[in-house]
Amino acid sequence: MRGPLRRPFFRLRGEEGPSLLELLQQALSSTTGGYDRLAPKFEATPFRTPDALLAPPLERAAAAGVEAALDLGCGTGAALRMLKPHARVLVGLDLSEGMLAEAARRLEAAPGEALVSLRVGDMLDPPADLLGRFDLVTSFGAFGHVLEEDEPRLVDAAWRLLGPGGRFVFVTGTRPPRTSPARWLAHGFNAAMRVRNALWKPPFVMYYLTFLLPRAEALLRARGFELRVYRDFGARGLVSVEARRPSDA
Repeated sequence: MRGPLRRPFFRLRGEEGPSLLELLQQALSSTTGGYDRLAPKFEATPFRTPDALLAPPLERAAAAGVEAALDLGCGTGAALRMLKPHARVLVGLDLSEGMLAEAARRLEAAPGEALVSLRVGDMLDPPADLLGRFDLVTSFGAFGHVLEEDEPRLVDAAWRLLGPGGRFVFVTGTRPPRTSPARWLAHGFNAAMRVRNALWKPPFVMYYLTFLLPRAEALLRARGFELRVYRDFGARGLVSVEARRPSDA
């Protein structure tokens, strides 16, 4: 049937994006179940990290040389696709089988000769057989699914996945000023999500303003990482971070 009753009154990025109803269904699911639902249309949402944010840190990482790389919370594989021409081995780790299926489809068509493996797993507790195997670990757009009390576990997971001299590369932000509307919108969203999770099970873990500098820097240095922060994005409040595990650690 055609007509207004069958036409979503709101859809992200035209006909390819999810409808408001589909986003509501995602929000009422578990984190993993919600992304399984959204996976086929995820690339057409604003939740997908833009290539303009991925390119500066990944191009820098590729220029330094990449043998084996792992992307934590890889989603549909946007970062992996950028790295595929530059690495010998790529691994994507995500809890959502739906997102991994979409990543596999898109990676198959992407240029590059890297051997790609996609694994179902928790970025806070990665599979034991992956530990110490990588010279590059990345994560983009997944920190909102990590509760603040679990951020030390994230840092520890990155450390354990890397071999000596390996790098943990990601993009994060600084806290917006009190006068910024974005700050209060984020706080409002976070408050609504806490209420949702208190009233509705299973929880959907998704928060804004997480793993920001300087907290991320403090946690990384406490674990033993050596840090470089790059102002790749001007005055947008975003930075690229390269956290290096020392060669003798």
